[in-house]
Amino acid sequence: MPPRLKDARILVTGGAGFIGSAVVRRLLDTTEASVVNVDALTYAANLASLPGAVENPRYAFEKTDIRDAAAMRHVFERHRPTAVMHLAAETHVDRSIDGPKAFVETNMVGTFVLLEEALRHFRGLEPAERAAFRLLHVSTDEVFGSLGPEGLFQETTPYRPSSPYSASKAGADHLVRAWRETFGLPTLVTNCSNNFGPYHFPEKMIPLMILRGLEGSELPVYGSGANVRDWLYVEDHAEALILALERGLPGETYNVGARCERTNIAVVEAVCDLLDALAPPLGHSRRDLIRFVEDRPGHDARYAIDPTRIERELGWRPRESFESGLEKTVRWYLANRDWWEPLLKRAEAGGDALARRGLR
Repeated sequence: MPPRLKDARILVTGGAGFIGSAVVRRLLDTTEASVVNVDALTYAANLASLPGAVENPRYAFEKTDIRDAAAMRHVFERHRPTAVMHLAAETHVDRSIDGPKAFVETNMVGTFVLLEEALRHFRGLEPAERAAFRLLHVSTDEVFGSLGPEGLFQETTPYRPSSPYSASKAGADHLVRAWRETFGLPTLVTNCSNNFGPYHFPEKMIPLMILRGLEGSELPVYGSGANVRDWLYVEDHAEALILALERGLPGETYNVGARCERTNIAVVEAVCDLLDALAPPLGHSRRDLIRFVEDRPGHDARYAIDPTRIERELGWRPRESFESGLEKTVRWYLANRDWWEPLLKRAEAGGDALARRGLR
């Protein structure tokens, strides 16, 4: 079997973030590609999520904001990538409600700048290089809005974003498609379900519940906890993205999900049960810590992805079930205090209210 992505130079934006770092780790571990990690290192980014990368001769890091056109042009000229995987984004729904401007600037303006510089780079390539070039834009199922009790999001589902976050991602998706149709830039789009796994910033629901449950703090759940999310283990998602880059067709969209629908309350209860089994006991069930709080504005009722296309056309299948992935995740947080404790201390020093976040 030939080596994967031999001689490829892949520019990964947001490679110090949660999903981006999983992609970088997997590219370095399972392919022969060289990886250029472009990240502005905002609050949720962490280079500690890339153990061993600095020593790898196939890895390079550029601390660069994708909104900075001159800096991005320099990155393209210096590294001359054969492909781009665009994951840099503001992603937290609650933060987008509190301050939507940053989401528009990063997710839409940043994507515009990246597309412009990628197009400039693409037009300067030799014909053979141009034929091989790809830009993969990583999006979310939240652009489709809320599902009723039945049905699944498909690649053809109309966009109906509900939050500033999902609206900004929808806008970015449209820009990527427009640069394909208008300028011929060979782009692909993926829309994924909720990710979980190691190295997840502690404001998100699952890591927040793990860490608060570990210390015996209250576990806040929006509304009645009946909102449904479709969960995807982050390492499985990273493999799907690499396959989409390798085998996907420019101009196409691929939905990525693992058919793991769970209500939010069921997820929190599962975290509680694993902590009761694996962590130091509290003297009572961690389910006793659950507290229902006022729902947030525009809270979508249900997300669910139909991944048939990526399974059929690209041969992707998730390796982890929700249960196996969640146990691995809980065990990882229990074993890696040195990764998450500095993040909590940094957030506390900066006055960032993690305690009221992470309820996605």
